[in-house]
Amino acid sequence: MSQADSTFALLEQLIALPSVTPRDAGCLELLGARLQALGFELERMDSGPEDFRVSNLWAIRRGSAADGPVLMFAGHTDVVPTGSLAAWTSDPFVPSYRDGRLYGRGTADMKSSLAAMVVACEAFVAAHPGHAGSIAFLLTSDEEGPARDGTVVCCERLKARGQRLDYAIVGEPTSVAQIGDMVKNGRRGTLSGKLRVQGIQGHVAYPQLARNPVHQAAPALAELAAELWDQGNRYFPPTTFQISNIKAGTGATNVIPGELELDFNFRFSTESTPDGLKARVHALLDRHGLEYGLDWVLGGEPFLTPVGNLSAAVSAAIEAETGRRPELSTTGGTSDGRFIAKICPQVLEFGPINASIHKIDEYVPVDNIAPLTAIYRRTLENLLL
Repeated sequence: MSQADSTFALLEQLIALPSVTPRDAGCLELLGARLQALGFELERMDSGPEDFRVSNLWAIRRGSAADGPVLMFAGHTDVVPTGSLAAWTSDPFVPSYRDGRLYGRGTADMKSSLAAMVVACEAFVAAHPGHAGSIAFLLTSDEEGPARDGTVVCCERLKARGQRLDYAIVGEPTSVAQIGDMVKNGRRGTLSGKLRVQGIQGHVAYPQLARNPVHQAAPALAELAAELWDQGNRYFPPTTFQISNIKAGTGATNVIPGELELDFNFRFSTESTPDGLKARVHALLDRHGLEYGLDWVLGGEPFLTPVGNLSAAVSAAIEAETGRRPELSTTGGTSDGRFIAKICPQVLEFGPINASIHKIDEYVPVDNIAPLTAIYRRTLENLLL
């Protein structure tokens, strides 16, 4: 069986497992068995309460050189909910081929990458059983959910035991138009706020007896939306501020609301810090004389891997298989790379085309699979021999 056929076979098995967050549905057992057959040491690091138990797997195959580098593949077995089954052309948990595409929930995000990583390791170990460097896997079933008991917990445990990591590749779907055209070498941070502006409820005919928090907050919100938070840098676009939800009023047309509640989010570059953004927002709100409360949630800090050994190895592998040089980018949402970057100096994300992720009829182009597997294998060769 060719590497591509082996990847398709494993991918089809993974798609058939309905691993909606936080359920793993047997994915880790399937992947773990393949890794154990290659000589990987397996360790489950499951975490979380019984009603939201998260499945985590750490696996390592130690190289022949004690001081050799450690390359870790990382990813998630969980997928987002399917939405209306009636809207899908075929069952989302039955792998289906149409028009040069493989359809199913999780095909792009990110079961194709997981299957390709495992098969790449099988090919690499078969050709180089005495490889100098070590190969590791860190897999979780809680990336699409709250991400409290998945990769972040595993990284804390690995750090506590002094596990060395030199390189990490997260299998997020990063390609845009063609396989290998983009690799993520970092991600922006995410900082969310819930703002409550207090007013005085009253009758719309007697505004002098009330205080409208919407009217009071509007100039401050306009200023927040227009603010230039930073200019970005060569790796990151400028920090952005977006209001995502806003609520006020009782539903009646003749009542001035007594409170305005608003959710907003920063996606911030390394040119800004969470504390700095918080301070600027509070200063602006104070300057407008608002009576308010503001709760903050830091979803993740930005991380960045400058050009180095890992990016060179992955870029060379992509060029060898596709003939194109990838763009290094930090665009998009957050990923588990933000946790891994705290214990590993070089972290990249690379995977198939991402056009259909989280959508009805999610798919991966069939012609992505062979080069994806080969690129992971070549990266192993570039770094661990």
